[in-house]
Amino acid sequence: MPFAFKSLIRGLACAAVIIPGAASAQDAASEFGLELNSAADTDSGSCRLTFVASNKTETALDRTAYQVGIFDAGGAVTRLLVLEFGALIEGKTKIVQFDLGDTQCSNISRMIINDVTGCTQSSDGQESDICLAQLNASSRTDIEFGL
Repeated sequence: MPFAFKSLIRGLACAAVIIPGAASAQDAASEFGLELNSAADTDSGSCRLTFVASNKTETALDRTAYQVGIFDAGGAVTRLLVLEFGALIEGKTKIVQFDLGDTQCSNISRMIINDVTGCTQSSDGQESDICLAQLNASSRTDIEFGL
């Protein structure tokens, strides 16, 4: 095999390895992230959930809200509630806290995003699909959080 042909084959092999990595980095850069950052019991007997919401898309949002299902330690759904995250401009990260009354954090095993109840674009007031289609839900706590 001529030297130039071998070099071409090696170059194509390297490009095949590098290009998917670049696409993944680009996809991660355009995500809508919701992280359950902490869960702490309050003096009043509530569980205070702290979320970090980050809009790394190119779409500014006037309203973001999710219906969330709460599961107890046995895996039973104990409640459905709507969490309002408010407005999130593109590139913005926001911290939001919610208190779940009469619930100890240790009684929550899992939370799931059940539905999007609000994802309104700032530009035209229309509903957007990015709040679910580009959602990356994660947790830094012992409580599982996702779709």
